[in-house]
Amino acid sequence: MVRAAIKNTEIERGHELTDDEVLEVLAKEKKQRQEALEEYRRAGRQDLVRQLEEELAILADYLPAPLSEEELTELARQVIAEVGASGPQDMGKVMGRLMPQIRGRAEGAEASRIVRQLLSGQ
Repeated sequence: MVRAAIKNTEIERGHELTDDEVLEVLAKEKKQRQEALEEYRRAGRQDLVRQLEEELAILADYLPAPLSEEELTELARQVIAEVGASGPQDMGKVMGRLMPQIRGRAEGAEASRIVRQLLSGQ
């Protein structure tokens, strides 16, 4: 299924994917499976839960190790300093620079939350 997702993305974009683009596809596939896993657990579908857990374990072998909250916070601080961000109005600049560095290693929503906290001085 992952190979098909990569191939479909190549067709959509009209070129062979770079390593970063493949990681992006893998992260998307991981996220889809995690969301489905929660639904299957609520529905009591243990057969599908087991299958998705196995798929997630395989995907984990191909994705870089996830960032801890501390590592993500430190990266966010570095980017804030690099771009000279001074407040919430600079959120876009910071996120634009941060996201390529964390692709496949952290969720965008988590990064956004941390950057927002840092920029608002909390």
